[in-house]
Amino acid sequence: MIKLIVTDMDGTLLNDEHQIHPDFWDIEKELTNKGIMFSVASGRQFYNLESKFERIKDRMLFFAENGTYVVYKGKEIYLNPLRREDANKFIEIGRNLDDTNLVLCGKNSAYIETEDEDFFKEINKYYQRLEIVEDLAKVDDTILKVTLCNFNGVEENTFPHFQDYKNDFKIAIAASVFIDITSLSANKGNAIKGIQQELNITPAETLVFGDYLNDLEMMQNATFSYAMKNAHPEIKNASKFVTSFDNNENGVLRTIEELGLLKT
Repeated sequence: MIKLIVTDMDGTLLNDEHQIHPDFWDIEKELTNKGIMFSVASGRQFYNLESKFERIKDRMLFFAENGTYVVYKGKEIYLNPLRREDANKFIEIGRNLDDTNLVLCGKNSAYIETEDEDFFKEINKYYQRLEIVEDLAKVDDTILKVTLCNFNGVEENTFPHFQDYKNDFKIAIAASVFIDITSLSANKGNAIKGIQQELNITPAETLVFGDYLNDLEMMQNATFSYAMKNAHPEIKNASKFVTSFDNNENGVLRTIEELGLLKT
């Protein structure tokens, strides 16, 4: 019996307009009434996730910032920060890369140094709290991750510059234009594993959905791991199943219905 559902947001639960399907609210309520916990695991900021699920936030489990910050029923239950000196090192590297903008993701807010209109418009989709500062290296906050944005594509243009660090840090391609850098142990999979142990839920009782490379470890902690129809090829290879519908076809909710989780 499924007790825990964990879904990624962008490219998974959300459509390409970053919208939640209207059917979600009734389906989530029915799952809750059946004792199935619905949760989200995203590279998005906690405050952004909380705002999207405002009406049900008091019963939600949020794996924010790629699993570095976990909140359950309004209470912080897990934190896996990045050391300040390490964050500053990646800030300095990012500043020297062409066509690259930086986001410093803190526990209290996200921070940027630029007022570039296109960049601001893009990241404003993911951060509810966002501040423009003069120097990211001097920000006073608990640092969760460093995010680099390249609109020309990060897999080809940004990731190669961080190959030498992948044994000591988690370098996750979170989307076609974003790379997230966290502590080595910080990922959605480890966060989910910790919650499974805390709540006495097994991988066999867990259903997950994802689409991109920051979902890779998540697939390894659920017997029912679903890559979206629109997922990156590596995620499809890592998952046990692939949805019949993509994120624009309400693939997560339709798969939940197909699995019979809503039947009495």
